[in-house]
Amino acid sequence: MDGDETGGPAPRGSRLGVAVAVLGLAVVTATLVPLRGDVSLASVSLLYLVPVVAAAAAGGVWPALLGAVGADLLVNFFFVAPYRTLSVDSPGNAIVLVVYVLVAATVAVAVDIAARQRAAATRRAVEARLLAQISAAPAAAGSLPQLLEQVRLAYRMRAVALLRGDETVDLAGDPPSGGPVLHVPAGPGFRLTVWGRHVSAEDRQTLTRLAAAAFRLSENQRLADEAARARELAEIDRLRAALLNAVGHDLRTPLAGIKAAVSSLRQPDVDWAPQDQAELLATVEESTDRLVSVLENLLSLSRLQAGVLSAVVEPVALDAVAAEALIHLPDRGRVDFDVPDDLPLGLADPGLLERVLANLLLNAVAAGPPDGRIRVSGEASGGWLRLHVVDHGPGLPAQDRERMFEPFQRLHDRGGGLGLGLAIARGFTEAMGGTLMPSDTPGGGLTMTVAVPAAIRAEE
Repeated sequence: MDGDETGGPAPRGSRLGVAVAVLGLAVVTATLVPLRGDVSLASVSLLYLVPVVAAAAAGGVWPALLGAVGADLLVNFFFVAPYRTLSVDSPGNAIVLVVYVLVAATVAVAVDIAARQRAAATRRAVEARLLAQISAAPAAAGSLPQLLEQVRLAYRMRAVALLRGDETVDLAGDPPSGGPVLHVPAGPGFRLTVWGRHVSAEDRQTLTRLAAAAFRLSENQRLADEAARARELAEIDRLRAALLNAVGHDLRTPLAGIKAAVSSLRQPDVDWAPQDQAELLATVEESTDRLVSVLENLLSLSRLQAGVLSAVVEPVALDAVAAEALIHLPDRGRVDFDVPDDLPLGLADPGLLERVLANLLLNAVAAGPPDGRIRVSGEASGGWLRLHVVDHGPGLPAQDRERMFEPFQRLHDRGGGLGLGLAIARGFTEAMGGTLMPSDTPGGGLTMTVAVPAAIRAEE
């Protein structure tokens, strides 16, 4: 049964109980009056208990007591001689009427007590369920709104909000234009506010405990957010430190080579032979290419981490893209190319896919022995096209294969580089809707497999 804040009966429940009593008494009276000669007074009294019990269940004890008095008067008026008067012709009938009122009142009180106990048990069950969910659920971004929505539904509220001062921390539902029904303290500076209906004293106690739980959940969520931000800042600091360490070498080395070659060429007192000039100019060109590669990788990484990389996916021939990536490989003579030209078209961004393959080839060249062979092959299966870049280097333990896709991680100790190639390769591949996975090469080494969807998938 609903109640006001002092625990008294709510007007709406009382009105419902009175309506049930009036309607029930009218129906029973209309049914029994034509049968008055065939039905005993005891049977009539028992039948009149039905609307009294219904009124107690619908509206509580007071509508039921009113119904009991009304039923007693109707029994006296219609079923106790002399009929259609409130007079009683015998002491026995008077005793029946008195006993009926007592029995009806007792039944009404018992039904009301049972209803209150059932409502209290329901409240305890709802509270226990909500508190258990709060304890079990992690402090995720949507935990607090979900809790407030569950409280709103469980207590049939229009809206429930957690406030910090005059600021709304979270809100569930749509607050009506009128003021809130109840403010419940939740924690230092916090309160739980509900709109929608009057709240009983028992419900208020439960809401107080739930408000404290909502405050704890809000604080846990705040602490979790702060911890996440701290981890993010720590990761940024780690990347910045790694970037500075790597850039300090990988930018300074080609710049030093360019500076030394140009300074040598500009010496006025040295007459350089054509072969020497060509070597110095080749050094300038090689150092410049290396510098451009470093800057391109840094820019690509920044685009990936900022989430601004856009991939223009279209049907492409994988053999042509793989051949283009191979052309720019410095040591392409070591590569065995085995990508069939009759492969179906794949869905990919040709520029990004070329960069992916170029980075994989560079890593394969650096990882393998100086005279080792590298193989590039392609196949189509299951609606996907796969390109394999196979080397016969030292390979990599399975537990380190995910770490190698993090920025500034290197597969080996030979050669330079920022360690960005594989991080960029996986980022570009996933931006196109594909996958990049490592596996063991039979006989030793590492195989990197790029998979992209086929432009036209075969019927399965």
